[in-house]
Amino acid sequence: MGKEEIVKQYSNGEITVEWRPTRCIHAAECVKALPQVYNPAAKPWIAIENATSEALRAQVRKCPSGALTFFENNATTGEATAVAAETKIEVFPNGPLLVHGALQVVDQAGNTETKSPKTAFCRCGASGNKPYCDGSHAKVGFQG
Repeated sequence: MGKEEIVKQYSNGEITVEWRPTRCIHAAECVKALPQVYNPAAKPWIAIENATSEALRAQVRKCPSGALTFFENNATTGEATAVAAETKIEVFPNGPLLVHGALQVVDQAGNTETKSPKTAFCRCGASGNKPYCDGSHAKVGFQG
């Protein structure tokens, strides 16, 4: 098995935003969309209370790597409701290949990892986290 993925959760009671740092490609779409929520210089860097649930949902859906996801909190039962993603493959300009949806990735040793709702695969060859993108395409000036 691969190493366990780090998942940080931030909740406002209505929704919970999850951040998976190893999936982040540092496109900074979150910071551009909601700078009052996402501040890389702050600890914690996500202040979910600084935006409405509607604004958070809209921004998280635009996260190119799937490092940010969310689920709905059921106020009555306390249970989480997953948000389904369609299966789609998208070429991110000058960046990774994005696969939207649930998938299993099998490494060279036969270890299986389940990924969802988006996975960013390296296209530039410079990632230190292959086969996944780590944002190295920006440092090497990848065009594609």
